[in-house]
Amino acid sequence: MPHINLPEGFPGITAGFTFRPETAKPMRELAHILLHGQSTLSRGERELLATYVSSQNNCHFCQSSHGAAAACHLGDSSVVEKVITNFLTAPVSAKLKALLVIAGKVQHDGKLVTETDVLTARAQGATDMEIHDTVLIASAFSMFNRYVDGLGTWQPRDPEMYAQMGKHMAKEGYTKPSIRQPVVASENSSTR
Repeated sequence: MPHINLPEGFPGITAGFTFRPETAKPMRELAHILLHGQSTLSRGERELLATYVSSQNNCHFCQSSHGAAAACHLGDSSVVEKVITNFLTAPVSAKLKALLVIAGKVQHDGKLVTETDVLTARAQGATDMEIHDTVLIASAFSMFNRYVDGLGTWQPRDPEMYAQMGKHMAKEGYTKPSIRQPVVASENSSTR
């Protein structure tokens, strides 16, 4: 049950966005620039960063929706699961692993990122822009995760809903809602 009177049938962040569209617009634009805009990191890599941070924050909605978007970009959902479980053994580049270390530290406390972490990422080929965007993705998704969970939003467990959201996000980006009408809650959906 949400902590405030949110619109019914809108899961996760879409409930907050529907409740307050004027704050949704800049938040959507930030997500779009970070995950869908120009970058030397692929869209799949950036979605993996968002998914990993969301998994560390235990935000089911964001982890599931961005994991589905990452799977669409990568063409392989098993990579997403491996990154969530243990990114150090996942079949991703050494550069992305070094960036995931930084993202994980930012998720916990930005002050934990060390010069050694940055030098390691650079040694694996990460540019200053990629390091910057990793820190910003980790910071923004920690905020998005806390927004979703702090409002006590409805977070269904329906994998098909997340798969459809992931397809929309992978193709269209983030400026347009992936859910435009209320979703009917099933008996086996969870609220948190």
